[in-house]
Amino acid sequence: MAKPADTRTARKPVAKATRSTAETEKIRAALAARRDELRAEYDQTLSEITELQRDRLTDSAGDDQVDTGTKTFEREQEISLANSIRERITQVERALERLDEGGYGWCERCGDPIPVERLAAFPAATLCVRCKQLEERR
Repeated sequence: MAKPADTRTARKPVAKATRSTAETEKIRAALAARRDELRAEYDQTLSEITELQRDRLTDSAGDDQVDTGTKTFEREQEISLANSIRERITQVERALERLDEGGYGWCERCGDPIPVERLAAFPAATLCVRCKQLEERR
């Protein structure tokens, strides 16, 4: 006689619902539009950084330590902003890849569906709320 499986430890596989082609294309268009917005923002930020750098090179004669420190701090802030935008672009591109692979909207860690509200707020989400909270606690 076969023993029943221990249901406390065995996870049932979650059946992934399929999206209609129209839904998938709507998501793809929204993600692509967001990626394009971020790319434009990134390009603008890089242009501003380049322009500010050029201005600082010609405008730094006679700077004291405080002026130099302020300019260095501002430059680091600008670079940090550009890096943040670049990271968001990468996240959106990854979401588009997941959409193509059929994994969009599903938690990468536990496999549960990511709530629609979370995806609406953060379309590039790869973790459900529970797994994201666990990650942030580490």
